[in-house]
Amino acid sequence: MRALFPDGVPHPWLKPGVFIGSLAPIPVMIWRGTHGQLGADVVATVLNQLGYLALTFLIASLLCTPLRLVAGWSWGIRLRRMLGLFAFSYASLHFLTYLAIDQSLNLRAVVDDIRKRNFILVGFLALVLLLPLAITSTDRMVRRLGFARWKRLHRLAYVAGGLGVIHFIWRVKADLREPLIFTSILAGALALRILGALRLRARRKVAPRAGMAG
Repeated sequence: MRALFPDGVPHPWLKPGVFIGSLAPIPVMIWRGTHGQLGADVVATVLNQLGYLALTFLIASLLCTPLRLVAGWSWGIRLRRMLGLFAFSYASLHFLTYLAIDQSLNLRAVVDDIRKRNFILVGFLALVLLLPLAITSTDRMVRRLGFARWKRLHRLAYVAGGLGVIHFIWRVKADLREPLIFTSILAGALALRILGALRLRARRKVAPRAGMAG
């Protein structure tokens, strides 16, 4: 890793490369659709793939800080915002596909689904939580809110991740291997964040004492 990122500084192609790679699933999905490779139920396949992508990018964005704490990979922080925005974008496409194609813009049917089907409810709540995070993702909004308030707000990403995992579990019902992998990664990321926060708090308590002793 040090050979790939000497002195901890990523190469200039990192962000453009991740950006292009993050967009790649869309043309691939379109190509597969035009060539009849999305199965018998095309809408269900597209919904599943967009939801999977949204959760993947969300978990990836949440891993950036724990990886810095554990492995010292500070370059991941530079990707966190972009990964989070891709998570929101794919989650929005997931919902819009459901709204416009699966439900034919029938808002009453959508509301009934949200009320009656728990996995749709938690998925919708996850999207709602991601919306303010996407809106406040700019440097200008960080300055406007203040870093402390902005940081507290963006902790909702873990709640959205938890809801996304529950949505996935309740959606697949039978084969829980992939949802449980996502659950384990999310739990590990949260545990590392908590551990990092506790260590930082301990250092702050020790620092004033060391100053007084000096």
